[in-house]
Amino acid sequence: MFFIVSKIGFFFVQPSNFLLASAVVGWLVTWTRWARAGRWLAGLALALLLFIGLSPAANWLMAPLEQRFPLPELTALPENIAGIIVLGGAMDTSASEGRRDVALNEAAERMTIVPYLSRLFPQAVIVHSGGQGDLVPGDVSEADGARRLFRDFGIDDARVLLEGASRNTHENAVFTKRLIGGRSDGNWLLVTSAYHMPRAMGVFRQAGHERLIAYPVDYRVIAEGGESYLFSGVSNGLLRFDTAFREWLGLTIYWLTGRSSDLFPAP
Repeated sequence: MFFIVSKIGFFFVQPSNFLLASAVVGWLVTWTRWARAGRWLAGLALALLLFIGLSPAANWLMAPLEQRFPLPELTALPENIAGIIVLGGAMDTSASEGRRDVALNEAAERMTIVPYLSRLFPQAVIVHSGGQGDLVPGDVSEADGARRLFRDFGIDDARVLLEGASRNTHENAVFTKRLIGGRSDGNWLLVTSAYHMPRAMGVFRQAGHERLIAYPVDYRVIAEGGESYLFSGVSNGLLRFDTAFREWLGLTIYWLTGRSSDLFPAP
């Protein structure tokens, strides 16, 4: 139920959807006795869409998330890494099913970093956690794509554990804990997008994962002053703002519902 409510609820509160709906409602109201209020509502909504889409607002919202868990120096990582947990979210399962091939999205670095880490820690178990995050699931899960990619990367099947039932970060943590069982001793790397890392670490800690080391990838904000960069297209800024807004909202809801160890987890 939590998964369904969160999916449907975010559709309505997603900033781009909410502002567009407000503009439409405002335009409709202009045909009534409250025409002046309708023009104000439509104008304000369109102005905010332009501001969010072109200004650095999305970067201001995204940067604190990405900076929360710095990418660790290789020399600072312990040698005895027992396993590497890779979170789903890097595959378009609908496109993969339709094309009968593995279709990666903008979070592809979650997957492409795996060959490097698997060579760096040849003794580590590789765990991929991800089923389908769509409200109406298809026949192909992210675990199916991960299996094929890892084989193409030359990773031995004996090193790989696949969890293909989870639909969100909370289920990632709970189902992965159940999957690895007694293997959870030792140091584990957690790989996910940098903006998603605070929520992921909080949820995995709450689920009982210990000695977890954040390994963020898929950075969206350019370093060294990138927070002030403007966007070249409204859709680009809106997409990033929606993504960052979803993470902040997710952090709050997960903490309030007891699914995360902290409101804004830190190293």
